Amino acid sequence: MMENNPFSEAEIAARLNRVRAALSARGLAGGVFASPENVFWLTGLDHWGYFTPHLLILPVAGHPVLVTRAMERVTIEKQVRLAEFRGHPDSETAADEAARVLRDAGLAGERLGLEFWTAGMSHGLATSLKAQAAARWEDLGRLVDDLRLVKSAEEQALMRRAAAVTDAATGAAIAAIHDGAGEVDVAAECLAAMTRAGGQPPGFGPFIRPGARLGEEHTTWGSGRYRKGEPVFLELAGCVSRYHAPLGRLVRIGGISDADARMAEITRAAFNAVVAALRPGQPAAAAYAAWQDVVDAAGLSHYRRHHCGYAVGVGLPPSWTGGNTVVGLRPTSDMVIAEGMSFHVLSWLMGTGMGDDFVSNTVLVTANGAEVLNQTDPGPILR
Repeated sequence: MMENNPFSEAEIAARLNRVRAALSARGLAGGVFASPENVFWLTGLDHWGYFTPHLLILPVAGHPVLVTRAMERVTIEKQVRLAEFRGHPDSETAADEAARVLRDAGLAGERLGLEFWTAGMSHGLATSLKAQAAARWEDLGRLVDDLRLVKSAEEQALMRRAAAVTDAATGAAIAAIHDGAGEVDVAAECLAAMTRAGGQPPGFGPFIRPGARLGEEHTTWGSGRYRKGEPVFLELAGCVSRYHAPLGRLVRIGGISDADARMAEITRAAFNAVVAALRPGQPAAAAYAAWQDVVDAAGLSHYRRHHCGYAVGVGLPPSWTGGNTVVGLRPTSDMVIAEGMSFHVLSWLMGTGMGDDFVSNTVLVTANGAEVLNQTDPGPILR
């Protein structure tokens, strides 16, 4: 849980060495990492202090240095074992202290990498750092993000625990749904079960809302009551040590129409097709094609989605997607599936004109194929 570093020292050391090797291959003397997810992955620092800048300075030859507000010292000294801590007072910024670290390490005039596109690096912070440390700066892009796509054995264990939390929270939410149930009461049962099952607050969500508000992609419960005849949308993720295993369901109160029941058969068949396509060495685009093939064969060739799932694992607020970009199973993706990758696979057929349904789960790619981590009944779920 949040009071400890969830990773072994060997795990962290191996990650740091992989990143050093990648930096060296680019001809860089070091990198400055600002993405909260990447700083967490490279240090194991699990706390809520990431609302202010955290800069991890990683020389190719030398010890990592983590720069944060000085007040985080106690937590960092407890959790972070393989990086030196340098704190700055609130009268200064992380850029001020990071520039001093770079000068002290003799890196100020070298070729260095910086994460240009993370929400953890504001324009002002980057401008100040560049002005104070006259290095030759280059964009690191997705260097660490891409390494994070493949989960180690330690990470996979956390994903499985998160999936169990997801199932417990989903079960409690479903049990609380009935004609007249208050939206806040369903949410309270979900959150209580999530906590009792050993979960931490997730990166975002849970998303629980009536069918009338389905299109409000990232909103959640309100002050109303659920009513017979209107589905309830659930999309939520258990979280253990910043690792997430989301799922999604539609819960129908009082029954299901024949059209929706038929659509439920299609969504499940399409979901299973994606799972079968997620094999090491296969292109991600083939997973989307497998989903679309089932949809087309069902007479829905007019229906297209931007993706049928996306990579999940590490996530810090305000997201469980691993940062401010989404790595999707898209029809145009050039990503190659590898053992250890994990995806939130979505089979979404809403607004088709022939019925509506939705089901999603977290799927882990293994050497022999893909494994669905969530155990909640795929439905149709009737209350």
